[in-house]
Amino acid sequence: MILVNAKSLTKVYSLGEIKVEALKSVSFEIEPSSFISFIGPSGSGKTTLLNLIGCLDKPTSGTLEVSGRNTADLTREEAAAFRGKNLGFIFQDFNLIPVLTVYENVEYPLLIVQNVPGEERKERVHTLLSTVGMIDQKNKYPDQISGGQKQRVAVARALVTNPRLVLADEPTANLDSKTAFMVIDIMRQMKEEFDVTFIFSTHDPKIVSEVETVYTLHDGVLTDRKEGKGGRHV
Repeated sequence: MILVNAKSLTKVYSLGEIKVEALKSVSFEIEPSSFISFIGPSGSGKTTLLNLIGCLDKPTSGTLEVSGRNTADLTREEAAAFRGKNLGFIFQDFNLIPVLTVYENVEYPLLIVQNVPGEERKERVHTLLSTVGMIDQKNKYPDQISGGQKQRVAVARALVTNPRLVLADEPTANLDSKTAFMVIDIMRQMKEEFDVTFIFSTHDPKIVSEVETVYTLHDGVLTDRKEGKGGRHV
């Protein structure tokens, strides 16, 4: 089964009377348990593409199926429910809630999105915080931990709902090189352990050097696809 299937995907934004083609007839397929990246300069369409895959926006034309669902057919309420069940998100600025502890930040999606019972919540949160090496920091607040630790918490939060797909938008942009490689390695371990697909949008060559497949976007056009150094060579 193909996890993400895009065919002639086009997105046009209207800025007054001006039409801007953010994506131009983009087609690709992503299999389950992949570790891939979309790269390209600012304005190339990377963020637009992640927003479409994440069901935060809809294509102007073409088709996009995620986990077998045509995203254009989803109502706003259906899209929100679909995201909560199938997708996780990681951001460059971490997006942790400052008034919640590390534990509470990871637990939060289970309360808001999936309404998971208490014992199961505790088990999931403890498992993921242990896996990313943050269980000993669970009672601290975001302003009491480092940037690398914040991104580890963000990885745990993205995975706590058991998604099939995690979308990571420039997840290493605010990290030093050593910490960035550490976070990437954690995400790869999560991919293997939980059989989840990671899709990165990035400028960061550190991510590009570690993924299995690299897609290049330029002015909204998918110009290249190649195996990364972390790819499965067959």
